[in-house]
Amino acid sequence: MNTTNPITRLLGRSLIAALCLSFSAWVPLSSAQAQSGEASPAPLEAIASLDVARYMGTWYEVAKYPNWFQKRCIANTSATYAIQPNGMLQVLNRCQKEDGSMTDALGEAKQVGDANSPKLKVRFAPAWLSFLPFVWGNYWVIDLDPQYQLAAVSEPSRKYLWVLSRTQTVEPKAYDALLQRLKEKGFNLDAIEISKQTTAKPITQ
Repeated sequence: MNTTNPITRLLGRSLIAALCLSFSAWVPLSSAQAQSGEASPAPLEAIASLDVARYMGTWYEVAKYPNWFQKRCIANTSATYAIQPNGMLQVLNRCQKEDGSMTDALGEAKQVGDANSPKLKVRFAPAWLSFLPFVWGNYWVIDLDPQYQLAAVSEPSRKYLWVLSRTQTVEPKAYDALLQRLKEKGFNLDAIEISKQTTAKPITQ
């Protein structure tokens, strides 16, 4: 019988996730690029500016690079952002597990740079560890339509990638155009996995 305190287990998972996100910024090439011998793409750039107030609210995950810390999420993944009185951003990630239940992860984000910076730092580790730089992972908005309806989020090493939408259904033409832009930014389209939203029609490629 596992006698580990549930809080201790939670803290351990939070720290591991934070470390993974932080260390990913040190990886110069994705594993696929390293194995194929492809040259490293140009440094990743974020969008020119971000209206944080417009970006707030709920976004649905419609596609992503598979990652270990979302393995238990099988459907209906979303992220909800809200500005807090202290200027920080609250991050609430939700997803459905295999048993049908929903699981939440509550975190915090902060902008890096000026008020229109598209580069953020996100942590899911406990607040009392926020003074440690390594618990903060990079969150860069690298593509965003003028209506703030479809976005792509990554970090400098390109190890992680998420495509987010305000709705669970994405217009195929808009999605295909986004994929082309991601390809031009050095992302491997073959590695992208469509995320399941059970109340929406799947994206057809």
